[in-house]
Amino acid sequence: MSASISTSTRRRILRGAVTVALVTGMAGGLAACSGSDDDEGSGKASAKSSASASTSAGQGAAAEKRLGDLAQKAADGGSAGVIVRVDSGSGKPVELARQANWTESDHRIAPDDQFRVGSNTKTVTATLVLQLVAQHKIGLDDPVEKWLPGKVRGGKAGGGKAEGGKAEGWKGKGGKDITVRMLLNHTSGLGDFLLTPEFLPSLTGQQQRTWRPEELLAITPQQDPPTAPGEKHFYSNANYEALQLIVEKATGTKMADLIEEKITKPLKMKDSFLAKNAAWPSGKQHVTGYEPDAERLRGILSGTVDLPKGVGFAGPGRPKNNVDTVAIDPSWAGAAGGMVSTAQDWERFLTALMSGKLLPEAQMKQMRTTVADPEGGGYGLGLMKVDTPCGTVWGHTGGLPGYSSEVYTDESGKRSVAVLTSTNFGIKEKSAAVSNKALVDAAACTMLGKPLPSGAAAE
Repeated sequence: MSASISTSTRRRILRGAVTVALVTGMAGGLAACSGSDDDEGSGKASAKSSASASTSAGQGAAAEKRLGDLAQKAADGGSAGVIVRVDSGSGKPVELARQANWTESDHRIAPDDQFRVGSNTKTVTATLVLQLVAQHKIGLDDPVEKWLPGKVRGGKAGGGKAEGGKAEGWKGKGGKDITVRMLLNHTSGLGDFLLTPEFLPSLTGQQQRTWRPEELLAITPQQDPPTAPGEKHFYSNANYEALQLIVEKATGTKMADLIEEKITKPLKMKDSFLAKNAAWPSGKQHVTGYEPDAERLRGILSGTVDLPKGVGFAGPGRPKNNVDTVAIDPSWAGAAGGMVSTAQDWERFLTALMSGKLLPEAQMKQMRTTVADPEGGGYGLGLMKVDTPCGTVWGHTGGLPGYSSEVYTDESGKRSVAVLTSTNFGIKEKSAAVSNKALVDAAACTMLGKPLPSGAAAE
């Protein structure tokens, strides 16, 4: 996006689309699931067992077919490509991939393809921070200034009004008023650097530039209107850029190396890593991501964002007014959203975390302590809580140009679900949003062992 976009327009882009669609991901994709498990016949115990096993197998096959049909409908309806993996905690996981015909000349998608998981990375970062908290190397109530003197701007919101009735702005002691906990649960009062004209061209791939966390913090604005640290939840990548610097300072180790040492190697996540540039490892298949071209994007965001004509994502043009965004560099995201993984690898991480294998009980309790999220549900320390009639799920969402992901587990961490979609803004179109949500609903309810939603999924 052009650096000449007006301030008001940039703010609307951030709030109306970029934060929700590119960073937080499509949170709220989970909708109401209804119904209950059917009771199975009667008779002798052995007959009951046999009938139950037979019924369970039949239900599993039916659920897999239903998910496959929904995934194909979503792909054809605007999702471009979809990977679904559901592990119900017993039996063989459901793994499937579907794609629109026009994408097949670029890449034949498979369930184990690598994928940019975006802000799901925040859960890994939070896990590393809490491991250091358990080791007494970092304190959740440590002021940010202790670790990053002078690098994080912010402080207490001014109580007065400036000329013209506008908020006076921020006053206080900068990073001294912001704690590590506030960074983790996005209550720091910091805005997001995605707002700035310096960064937007990199986000859309119009400019190739390598950003360091310090540089991103330097261009991070304050929230508008100003918000005091600890006052409310406001999702911002700047929080996790700061956490990356804190973790690296506390350990003397680079974030990518620490992730490999503490997370991916112990869990045998062989297809997962923190991206340092736009390159993909040779010999491993990866999903090709797409976004609507400039004209189509403008139509999608009309009514929410006054997007200037011609503004869009960089990349080769593809059929049906799409752009191939696979070469856009995601390395700026770092600890906030830079990881590459697979559906299976990420489920392995999330189930290990939620089942207590990565953190002591005290730190897991802290991680699950949530604040209200204006977008719905609750946000803990790098972890989202979503309550549906099918049950409570925990995890995160992620979004980068061409990539949208939702990965969740049940409360015990024994069951998991991943839905990876090879577009982000593409599923904001009404029909595409309906079919994508129906797929996520069905996958979540299948994971929880509940009947597939009959109404929404059939739309």
